[in-house]
Amino acid sequence: MNKISNSLAISDQAHSIHPYTNMRAHERDGPMIITHGKGVHVYDSEGREYIEGLGGLWSVAVGFSEPRLREAAMRQMDALPYYHSFAHKAHEPSIKLAEKLAHMSPGDLNRVFFTNSGSEANDTVVKMVWFMNNALGRPEKKKFLARLKGYHGITVAAGSLTGLPANHKDFDLPAIPVTHLTCPHHWKNGQGESEAEFTARLLKETEDTILAEGPETIAAFIGEPVMGAGGVITPPEGYWPGIAALCKKYDILLVADEVINGFGRLGTTFGCQRYDFTPDIMVVSKQLTSSYMPLAAIMVSEQVYDAIADNTEKLGTFGHGYTASGHPVATAVALENLAIIEERDLIGNAARMGELMQTQLKALEGNPIVGEVRGVGLIAGIEVGKKDTAEAIGPMGVLAKSVYMNAQEEGLICRNVYDTVALCPPLIVTEDDITQMVERLTRAFDRTAEWAKAEGHI
Repeated sequence: MNKISNSLAISDQAHSIHPYTNMRAHERDGPMIITHGKGVHVYDSEGREYIEGLGGLWSVAVGFSEPRLREAAMRQMDALPYYHSFAHKAHEPSIKLAEKLAHMSPGDLNRVFFTNSGSEANDTVVKMVWFMNNALGRPEKKKFLARLKGYHGITVAAGSLTGLPANHKDFDLPAIPVTHLTCPHHWKNGQGESEAEFTARLLKETEDTILAEGPETIAAFIGEPVMGAGGVITPPEGYWPGIAALCKKYDILLVADEVINGFGRLGTTFGCQRYDFTPDIMVVSKQLTSSYMPLAAIMVSEQVYDAIADNTEKLGTFGHGYTASGHPVATAVALENLAIIEERDLIGNAARMGELMQTQLKALEGNPIVGEVRGVGLIAGIEVGKKDTAEAIGPMGVLAKSVYMNAQEEGLICRNVYDTVALCPPLIVTEDDITQMVERLTRAFDRTAEWAKAEGHI
């Protein structure tokens, strides 16, 4: 096996959680070679066109081949293709982007630290929080609270915060002190409870955990306003304000992982605004540059910044950073990307088209293998299962994988996550795009339902 095919095998196996044959994932599924894209469409090496229903990897806000982003990158390449941000150095694009993010962010999230990915950002958050508490004379305040099915990255600390068993198994994770609380999925985990009762139970579990562990040992609670890679899980009403109140009560930092939610995905600038809470730390990436360039940012409150800055002054350095932190080309592209989002009212479009998408997707509830359709804005999950009991239909992940494969044959790229099929199209989608996307997905579900019936699963 050559180096390229071996790399593909490793990559695909990492994302194929539920293989249903003895073949390796790359032998069974592809690979599909994507050669180019335009707008909401991408094209493979065979010339086939697809609606990119996942926005790349939950991330391409302005669509593919946006000329303004290419031009912004080229201008910056000509002016200053690279410089670092160490030793009191800076450059104009990173300064302007930091100012822009501070202006956009809620509360007093006025201080910005750049990394290259969401995983790096969440690793950095862990180190910042530990650094802060050591500076404040609280060396025991180091534990994190996260949620099952939450996703915060794949590096050692971020992967530990992630609440997906497949991301832990045989990686010796979690490797940091973290407790994973119940996933806030009412349909799956709150059978027999009203939404209010489910919220109350989750909040009680959170408070009981804090008291059992000791508030003096809990440093931070981290969560995605809407869970993405865990299956597009929307929180029950009152959940986030309740979590924020508990964090304030017990002096626990609240970290909003907005890597997927941020910059309009939910029809608001940030997900925390959609769910009415203000974090102490916020992490963004993906739609920050529409993933044209690798970039992530951490915004922290003045309180967090002051503790870190004072300790840095005391020690003489903040011993953390990356070669490409705040890369000039990446930050220049981000500035242009955010300008496009504002000028074209893509956040408003996400709200309008999101309402249309959620309404059209509800028709899938009539399919015999669909247990729940959920989502907000331009992100949605359609879960395979029994409607009344939330029990699985067939072996876990098999039917969702079938829908995913059928959708590709129908000209739609989506994603299967356990028993959920996920959608997250670019923010530029039109009514016609939404209608075509749902029609193709409907045909994919119908084909899978016929196969499931023939196999005796329904």
